[in-house]
Amino acid sequence: MSRLLIFGAGGHGKVVADTAIATGKWSDIAFLDNNINLINVQGFRVLGDFESYKSHLKEYSAVFVAIGNNKLRMCWLERLEEEGCSVATIIHPYSVISSFSSLGKGSVALAGVIVNANSSIGKGSILNTSSTIDHDCVLGDGIHISPGVNISGSVTVKDYTWLGVGSKVINNISIGTNVIVAAGAVIIKDIPDNVMVAGVPSKIKKYFGDEQ
Repeated sequence: MSRLLIFGAGGHGKVVADTAIATGKWSDIAFLDNNINLINVQGFRVLGDFESYKSHLKEYSAVFVAIGNNKLRMCWLERLEEEGCSVATIIHPYSVISSFSSLGKGSVALAGVIVNANSSIGKGSILNTSSTIDHDCVLGDGIHISPGVNISGSVTVKDYTWLGVGSKVINNISIGTNVIVAAGAVIIKDIPDNVMVAGVPSKIKKYFGDEQ
């Protein structure tokens, strides 16, 4: 059995820890978090802040970054990879990931997720509860697919994009980098980079720069 160190003890970190326990792969789980008042979360120890990670690496065989912010999550993931850390990929036993698909390092598939054949998901991505990704999709690095999202076949979602709760994407659509899709939106045409879209069907509501 291995020991897992999770970066981030907030809401997402709690769900990741619960999912990690459900896999049966880790005998011990602990958190790092920048809230110095945290000592224990859900019965798991909080060992220190993020920057203290080097003093704990020898005790833990794998790390996982459970930070909700897509770009910050990827920054930490890349830093840990450069340090030579073993970065976990976590798949809930009540999810269905096709053996003909792939899930990148540092990504998580929570309960009820379905990923169908010939789809690929990049590094550091969140496939949240009961989201579905159909065949031949290509999802980039550092994305967040929220609970209840449905993505049809042959869809591309580029890096750092966030699809809000219950949003839906028809087949053969391309969604750009750094996009925010509002909850409940229905995507029926391609979406460019650096925008926020909302509505049924979705329309561009806001443009922003790469800093978003």
